[in-house]
Amino acid sequence: MGFKHSTLSLINALLVISSFCVALISANDTITPGQIIRDSETLSSNSNDFILGFFSPPNSTHRYVGIWYFSHDNLVWVANRDKPINDSSGVLTISQDGNLVILDGQKHVLWSSNVSYNGKNTTAHIQDSGNLVLQVFDENTGKKLIWQSFEHPADAAIPNMTISANRFTGKKIEFVSWKSFSDPSPGFFSASLERLVHAELFLWVNRTRPYWRTGPWNGRIFIGAPLMSTYLHGLSRRNQDDGTVYLTYSFLDSGILSLTPQGKLRLVRFYNKKKYLDVDLYPSDSCDHYGMCGEFGSCNGNRTRRCRCLSGFEPKVREEWNRQNWTSGCVRKSPLMCENLKNRSKKARAEDVFLRLQNMKVPDFAETSGVDTEDQCRTECFNNCSCLAYGFDDAGIGCMYWTKPLIDLQEFSYGGTDLYIRVPHSELGKGSDKSTIKRKIITMTVSVGIVILVAFVFLSVIYTYRSRSKIAHKQREIQSQRVNDTNNQLKLDEFSIFDFEEVASATNNFHLANILGKGGFGPVYKGILQDGQEIAVKRLSRASGQGQEEFMNEVLVISKLQHRNLVKLLGCCLEGDEKMLIYEFMSNKSLDAFLFDAIQRKCLDWRKRFNIIEGIARGLLYLHRDSRLKIIHRDLKASNILLDGEMNPKISDFGLARIFGASDEDMVNTKRVIGTYGYMSPEYAMEGLFSEKSDVYSFGVLLLEIVNGNRNNSYHTSYHTDQESFSLIGLAWRLWNEEKIISLVDPEIWDSCNGSQIMKCIHIGLLCVQEAAKERPSMTNVVMMLSENIHLPPPKQVASVHKHWVSCSESSNAMERQIDCHNYVTVTDIQSR
Repeated sequence: MGFKHSTLSLINALLVISSFCVALISANDTITPGQIIRDSETLSSNSNDFILGFFSPPNSTHRYVGIWYFSHDNLVWVANRDKPINDSSGVLTISQDGNLVILDGQKHVLWSSNVSYNGKNTTAHIQDSGNLVLQVFDENTGKKLIWQSFEHPADAAIPNMTISANRFTGKKIEFVSWKSFSDPSPGFFSASLERLVHAELFLWVNRTRPYWRTGPWNGRIFIGAPLMSTYLHGLSRRNQDDGTVYLTYSFLDSGILSLTPQGKLRLVRFYNKKKYLDVDLYPSDSCDHYGMCGEFGSCNGNRTRRCRCLSGFEPKVREEWNRQNWTSGCVRKSPLMCENLKNRSKKARAEDVFLRLQNMKVPDFAETSGVDTEDQCRTECFNNCSCLAYGFDDAGIGCMYWTKPLIDLQEFSYGGTDLYIRVPHSELGKGSDKSTIKRKIITMTVSVGIVILVAFVFLSVIYTYRSRSKIAHKQREIQSQRVNDTNNQLKLDEFSIFDFEEVASATNNFHLANILGKGGFGPVYKGILQDGQEIAVKRLSRASGQGQEEFMNEVLVISKLQHRNLVKLLGCCLEGDEKMLIYEFMSNKSLDAFLFDAIQRKCLDWRKRFNIIEGIARGLLYLHRDSRLKIIHRDLKASNILLDGEMNPKISDFGLARIFGASDEDMVNTKRVIGTYGYMSPEYAMEGLFSEKSDVYSFGVLLLEIVNGNRNNSYHTSYHTDQESFSLIGLAWRLWNEEKIISLVDPEIWDSCNGSQIMKCIHIGLLCVQEAAKERPSMTNVVMMLSENIHLPPPKQVASVHKHWVSCSESSNAMERQIDCHNYVTVTDIQSR
């Protein structure tokens, strides 16, 4: 009996212990009635991505309960924001009334979920999404959610979170910033949805004064926030019958969108739980601040005097504008005829006209109309004397018009919408603004130029006809042969020919939101075919200096190439005037979008940069030596290096490439020098001579840019002499001779770089940009130098040590920051890109 009694006691004890262990395991992500989470304890979601527990902010001893994404550095929610615990005595538990509560050491309730519910059998659960939910079990309906942290956010949004507002009740879900980085109590800035017909996201100061807004939502993007369409592709909106509008943040990968104590909309993205992007989106400069230029004033961050009055308007208080205080805005110079004339005849109404402003952030307080076309929108606004301006968004909003004074206008470099401003006809062509003067000068110059040109052509055409006819005939024969060769090659390779309608459908009718970048050829669009395959569509611009020859050249060249470091051409489209190339889509776009961006550059550690250098070298080696044809690219630069999802480089844009006809042909002379300033070798730029050493030179420039993180054409003021500036090549050469070359290295890669490897790359780069083409190594030798430990000869004089700067205009497109410069100080015809 004693033995049996002892056995039963042991079994009972094991059962109790096992039950306790099961309870502990089940409680890993759940708080049950009576369970207490103390200061030193945490709860984890099932995936272990989100942690619930106590924390202290930087430089603070106060304790708070919050949720963070795998690290305290990534806090996404705080419970007792304005009632901290002064010691470690706090606990998190479920009270007798079923609420989730935080108690201090004296059992005082500092925070509560504050739900009125009769039942007491509630549990709290942290989900894999990071949402903390309070739920009760109902015998009829199962688990019923009665409270969730997603509906009571702090300063941050995470995937699947929503921000909402009800147009009838005014109830909103708002995000409120911390007071400071050490104090999570509600701060001065908040974010909410407003203007709910076509919802806009507003940032507020003290919840009363607008600070920044996105512009209306058109179903895919906020049309007044181009930068958000670049970084945020996971926003969606839905409406409920009760009048509630929801905007959901639903990235496929991990990300935190937060409102900083300084009022910045900040985005942090993660890959494999490692931060790879940390950027402040908006406001990015003073032009983003709401109403910066007052009523009828427009802001442009690229101007020294950022604000100016719209055409037909003048400063309301001139003295304030002279002091660069623009908030008083502008007033009309002359009244609208539509307002003053009672005689509403067609003649009277014709005195009012609409001036077009491009790439604009549309004003606040937009009203919408149900008309279907832009022409109808214009007519409706024209016939309404109260209508001051109109715009049309064909992606989802349709017709917008404004009857209130125009406020919060901004001029973008890209994106935005065309806006049409109503002014009296008497104001058309008036004003001293630079754009008006420029238009007049251009009109006069073109008129005089046309007269002179017609006369010159008439006098010279007879003289030149006979001598040029033979050349033209020969060129037509060559072009015809190229087209035939291309068509034959396409047939041999079973090349894909795409229908225009298919490409238009894939790119949503070539919508602005799908533009990946722009080059000398024309815009490049992202598209998705019906089978789900992502593509990049390069569309020949009718205004481009490149035409049929370059198009056929690129088709002919790239259709013959197959290499992992060359972009793959999937097909083309030739219908009417349309000429398009369809490539494989590169998800990380081009190298320059990373390398020359202060934020994105942080994503390129030395390992990635060296991999890119090696990949470009292997791709060039294939073009020069290993392909069936010897090909000189002639336009190698950062914007023509595309990056796939793994950051592997692929050389693109073969519109200027040349095929060497004979295997022993080493150098060719051309009178048509085409390329990009700063990447062209001196013998090519000055004499029209190009060879594989021209590509080697461009590779050397690109290698130094990758190491340094700046463009070759950037200013380097630390070594200025007189009125001359050093290019990146010149700076590298001087630092090399002064034995200070280590200072050329981008500080962003110091922590990740291999010292000897990076010095070798700089050495190779200087060898590649030597002034004499014969001194430069071949790509065969470059690949060998990169991969093997061999002795490198000292570099000799490099090209372009000093550089007089010519006028350059940098594209503002965030996807394509390409410098277009023209240098006419040569004996050849240079066509820069």
